[in-house]
Amino acid sequence: MTMLKMFLRHTWLLVVAAVLVACGSPPTIQTPAPVPVEKPPAPAALPAAVSSEVPTLPNLQRGTSRWVAVSWSELPGLEADTLFEAWNAWLKSCERPGPDFAPLCAEVRRLSIGTDGEQRQWLMARLQPYRVESLQDQSSGLLTAYYEPEFEARRTLGPGFAVPLFRPPASLNSRKPWFSRQEMETLPEAQAALRGREIAYLADPVQAMLLHIQGSGRLRMTEPDGSQKWVRLAYAANNGQAYQSIGRWLLDQGEVRDASWPGIHAWMLQNPQRVSELMWRNPRVVFFKEETLSDFERGFGPRGAQGVPLTPGRSIAVDPDSIPFGTPVWLASDGPQLSLQRLVLAQDTGSAIRGAVRADYFAGWGAQAGELAGRLKQPLRMWVLWPKTR
Repeated sequence: MTMLKMFLRHTWLLVVAAVLVACGSPPTIQTPAPVPVEKPPAPAALPAAVSSEVPTLPNLQRGTSRWVAVSWSELPGLEADTLFEAWNAWLKSCERPGPDFAPLCAEVRRLSIGTDGEQRQWLMARLQPYRVESLQDQSSGLLTAYYEPEFEARRTLGPGFAVPLFRPPASLNSRKPWFSRQEMETLPEAQAALRGREIAYLADPVQAMLLHIQGSGRLRMTEPDGSQKWVRLAYAANNGQAYQSIGRWLLDQGEVRDASWPGIHAWMLQNPQRVSELMWRNPRVVFFKEETLSDFERGFGPRGAQGVPLTPGRSIAVDPDSIPFGTPVWLASDGPQLSLQRLVLAQDTGSAIRGAVRADYFAGWGAQAGELAGRLKQPLRMWVLWPKTR
């Protein structure tokens, strides 16, 4: 028990160090080289200024949302955004565009070397903004954030690194739901099914829990020969169990008043004999696949549900029943953590991202992004930018 307490105290100090990193602005985005393409015909005449004229277009219904056509002047901060950052994310979407945006991708690529003014005028000429509302006329929703954790890892089990991360077991589809977290750690049948499926070992069970919640992560992997390299663990599958918040459980039990990750670690330091009990409260486990991480790839996030790499500060997860993947979205949110008025791309989703005006903002990777993701929860307004019909 003394060794476990020392281990948890060391982990707590690492978390405190991460929390002390100032939140600041989203991570700097590495700009990929423009994609060379043949120059398409120039679009129709471009508007010289932002129009305040409200279009007479019918409302559109998309699953749980209603889209209301509005003038460009309704979009806050339209003339202040640095659009070239969003263009990097749009170029990624054009690697796997949906049918509505595929015809625009040649122009999007051409404008990757355009000025902010040219890009802004093109948006106004080719796209129509629609305010996103719920079917109950609510135009305000919720913005949260997610990120890609970074941890030290070992390829093999050893002192200080004993928490495994697994590939999907061969029997995953034969049992629904598959074994819970507690069963995976206690039942011989589950342990036998996982034997040989280990990808890496972490030092801390809470690090593993964070990877399961975020769905992907970067590991600085130490191989058996002592060499090190960066790899990405991407989401591959899950055990089919429902996610349960361990922080929520601690609050409901009256164990803590602060259910942040630092608060959870503090509770673990005081209750080392109950760590497994706490972890087992979330039966959901994610299985991963390992991907290489080149220097260029380190400038982008994991692949989202659209199948393209996410761009820090310019990719969001949405409910695809409300907003199709690959759609450019104007996002506005003001709160104590962040003030956003910018163009983003709908490129991902998540089990908790449901409803019309709901988005999860991809903050990037590492401690600073994790600090923002752990605290961001504030009001949101959204406008989709949809191709005009000719």
